[in-house]
Amino acid sequence: MCGNNNCGICNWFSGNNWWWIIILILLFCNCGGFGCGNTYQGNGFAGVVTGLAWTSVGGEILFIETSVSEGKGGRLTLTGNLGDVMKESATIALEYIRCHTRELGIDPRVFENYNLHIHVPEGAVPKDGPSAGITMATSIASALTQRKVRKEIAMTGEITLRGKVLPVGGIREKILAAKRAGIKHIMLCQDNRKDIEEIPAMYLSGLEFHYVSTVMDVLDYALLKEKVDNPIEFRFEDNKSQKDSAN
Repeated sequence: MCGNNNCGICNWFSGNNWWWIIILILLFCNCGGFGCGNTYQGNGFAGVVTGLAWTSVGGEILFIETSVSEGKGGRLTLTGNLGDVMKESATIALEYIRCHTRELGIDPRVFENYNLHIHVPEGAVPKDGPSAGITMATSIASALTQRKVRKEIAMTGEITLRGKVLPVGGIREKILAAKRAGIKHIMLCQDNRKDIEEIPAMYLSGLEFHYVSTVMDVLDYALLKEKVDNPIEFRFEDNKSQKDSAN
């Protein structure tokens, strides 16, 4: 410090601004948590959605992947070294989608004739917490409708069984992770708006925030009407029987 009490730079560094110094260091070094170097990977695949996570060493993006395969019973498989809370989020997300098939244009027979597999890459790293709720719901809905997810979007938020979106923590760290990854749009709970308003505008440049209150708000914005290339054509037993009888 220069010892001049009127020095604006010294006053800034001596104040409660140490956190932003760390942000700048991490931003320029491009180092982070378990997914160091992860970047946005496009929207060419149905069921792949970018989430935002908080780790002990800062924020990170993570990818939620949902695949669909033919099989009786509608089994749900979860992989990626997920903790109990994150598994509960997946179960809640699936149940919400099941209860809103009509609004989403999903044939309910899909749950009897197809299995779902939700995976979060980097399986060697334990993952837990409720903040992936809206990401999982969007991933499942995209996989079952084969609709594209909006480009350059990431999201974080807990969900309830009735479809409310709840606020989550670690927002500043997650914003840093989004900027590193090339994200342009961030979806958050309406109650997290106050966290964004506390962050200086210079650190939010290039980001557009979308605040939501319900899971349907999330899906209405995040899912495009356009389907992915070569979408899955869902087939059911009665359809197959009709084709066989026609032949």
